[in-house]
Amino acid sequence: MLDELLGRASLKQRIDELEAETERLRKRYEAEAERRAEAATARQEVEERNNRLEDRIAQLEGELEQFQDDETALEVRRREQLRGARLEDILDRLASFQTGPEGALTAVIDDEVPDTVRDDLADVLGERVALIDETAPCLCCIDDAGLLAVTLEPPITPDVDATWSDRFELEREWFLPTGRHAVALVRTDLFACGVYEGDERVDYRGFESDVKGSHSKGGFSQARFERIRDDQIDTHLERCREALAAYEAGGEHAETPLVLVGQRGIVDTLVDESDLEPTATAAVDATGDPEPALADAVHSFWTTELQVL
Repeated sequence: MLDELLGRASLKQRIDELEAETERLRKRYEAEAERRAEAATARQEVEERNNRLEDRIAQLEGELEQFQDDETALEVRRREQLRGARLEDILDRLASFQTGPEGALTAVIDDEVPDTVRDDLADVLGERVALIDETAPCLCCIDDAGLLAVTLEPPITPDVDATWSDRFELEREWFLPTGRHAVALVRTDLFACGVYEGDERVDYRGFESDVKGSHSKGGFSQARFERIRDDQIDTHLERCREALAAYEAGGEHAETPLVLVGQRGIVDTLVDESDLEPTATAAVDATGDPEPALADAVHSFWTTELQVL
């Protein structure tokens, strides 16, 4: 009664109405905030899924591109390292191959396929003739029907012209140890030389020299150390030259074919500073004591790589 007399009843009613409106607006705000949060979460999930799909598309495109590259890339069909009985068997098979007149090409390729035979090879191999350029230097055997197409990397590269014949023109001494010959292994601190009858060693000489390593370990300046080392290598090479003097022009064994193998720079220096005329030279990775190192070097040298185009 007093509230009505003082006019407070209407005020209380208005307050109740405002509080109810406030509660309604609060609930509406909370509902809207929850809806927006759910929308933001959903949007984030959509964006993450979209990113995953884009990554997957990029991955598949990359795989497709790689697959297409693999399809168009030129590769040899087979590659094999041949030696010993297996090499003899392959040479026998190549020797047994016969065609009509001028149906089999035997060609030594130095740096790239010469123009004199490129057109002929292109007619048979098409774009695969590029594989021969990549393999050079090599010896290739190809028939005009494309039934047989291989390259060989023989230990001894012959100096012969490209030949079309009814069979492949191959000599076994290009690939296999035949007759009496010598193989000398030369490194900065090691020398080993074997004389062979075919693949049987009948004589041997070897030695090592005291040559410092390639870096100073204290006590000397690097420049002085290198001078000492160079002098030691020069002394070692002089010993090697003396050991091979009989194989120089006019020497006792000058007619015996000599193969020089070892560290490329050392082999080249020895040839340049002597009268040696080796049948072949090659870089080989043969380490250890002289005699087993020579055996490894001989095994490595008399190896032929076969590639089927």
